[in-house]
Amino acid sequence: MIPLRDTQPSYSTPVVTIGLIALNVLVFFFEIALDDFSRNELMVSYGVVPARLYYDTLLTSMFLHGGWMHLIGNMWFLWIYGDNVEDILGRWRYLLFYLLCGIAAALVHVFFNAGSKIPTIGASGAIAGVMGAYMAKFPHSRVLTLVFLFIFITTVEIPATIILAYWLLLQVFSGVGEVAQSQLSKGGVAWWAHVGGFAAGYLLIHVMKTQERYTHRRDLHW
Repeated sequence: MIPLRDTQPSYSTPVVTIGLIALNVLVFFFEIALDDFSRNELMVSYGVVPARLYYDTLLTSMFLHGGWMHLIGNMWFLWIYGDNVEDILGRWRYLLFYLLCGIAAALVHVFFNAGSKIPTIGASGAIAGVMGAYMAKFPHSRVLTLVFLFIFITTVEIPATIILAYWLLLQVFSGVGEVAQSQLSKGGVAWWAHVGGFAAGYLLIHVMKTQERYTHRRDLHW
């Protein structure tokens, strides 16, 4: 299943979301312009390495990506869900929210991978937080999704709660499987960072003040 767009309208221009996407893309272009040695040094210096954690890397790591698919997948999800969360939080609170979710995700990853010397990079944890907030605040929204049924391809509108819950369960089961196979010291997807980011976003959105216009629209809609 590949989400294409959501049905929840946004009532403001997602300036911060666009800015975050642009910044991630620019940093990635900088990465690919480097030679292999310099690129590896960049990942080690600015990625999160649990065995020797530097707290500034909790921020820098979320703007680095390991390849085109890593970047495109993250930015696609941010574009789908980010505009609505930015709309209800306002630009500055949304930026703070995004960074806090990314930090929380990285710390969860460090907890589950204590002693690992492998750098972890990517915006996935912060974006997972945006998805958690979306699930909390827009449970009635639907997501137009590309579905592959054997040799057939079709699009279906799936409730956001279902598709996000499915995504979260996939991360949890994958993380549990990774622990069971004793692969924490190996490279791969930071499953628990995704879970941690999602949980942080779901909780934070309940304590951070939302825009008054959102509260008014919600009351009218419901």
